[in-house]
Amino acid sequence: MELAGSSALVVGGAGGFGSATVRRLARAGARVVIADMADDRGKELADELDGRAVYVRTDVTSEESVDAAVEAATGLGPLRTTVIVHGGPVAGKRLVNKEGKAYPVETFRRTIEIYLIGTFTVLSKAAAAMTRNEPLDSGQRGVIITTASIAGYEGQVGQTDYSAAKGGVIGLNLTAARDLAPAGVRVVSIAPGVFFTPAYRMEEEQAQAMWGKGVPNPKRMGSTDEYARLVLAIADNDYLNGEVIRIDGALRFS
Repeated sequence: MELAGSSALVVGGAGGFGSATVRRLARAGARVVIADMADDRGKELADELDGRAVYVRTDVTSEESVDAAVEAATGLGPLRTTVIVHGGPVAGKRLVNKEGKAYPVETFRRTIEIYLIGTFTVLSKAAAAMTRNEPLDSGQRGVIITTASIAGYEGQVGQTDYSAAKGGVIGLNLTAARDLAPAGVRVVSIAPGVFFTPAYRMEEEQAQAMWGKGVPNPKRMGSTDEYARLVLAIADNDYLNGEVIRIDGALRFS
């Protein structure tokens, strides 16, 4: 995928994975829309990139909001790369707690809405915009990269809603790639393991001590730039399609 002269949309672009990805895409020549709800961080990143990126406040649970982000991207150039890497609340509670109270259905529903339905909303809207692009010499019109998680395969205690949502992203991937194949739009998903991001709300040294030692090799948490570099590799390689790529240092949750 040719990034120079094109636009890119990064949903969750002000977060840890997202900001690293925005920087990499901008350096590669794309003009980037930072779509997020973290206004201060999004605007600060746009200012840092000095005209190569713009911030657009975006709520993935609102079709109108996603439409506006896609429109902003297409206004910067042909939208050829979309990365869906937004976060959201994770309750981290068991199905039934020690008092015998069931996990709230509304909390489960909200997690699915943000992580799975939100991913589908962005994917479908971005894909529709990409189908209107002129094809490159390769016949390709765009690539959409979603973000799953190894929790979608091996969910841990307290992750019923998050694991179900990320498992849904995994299940969506191949069918979406097949649906969009005639239009020359690829779909690939990244399933990260344990990566240090601001979501941990602790110092990196503390997080590494808690989580990094469980990773087989390299024996540390991943860095957000390693995620971003994988995004660039996927964008560059047209034969990567319909695949879920684990990036986890061989970690398998038991």
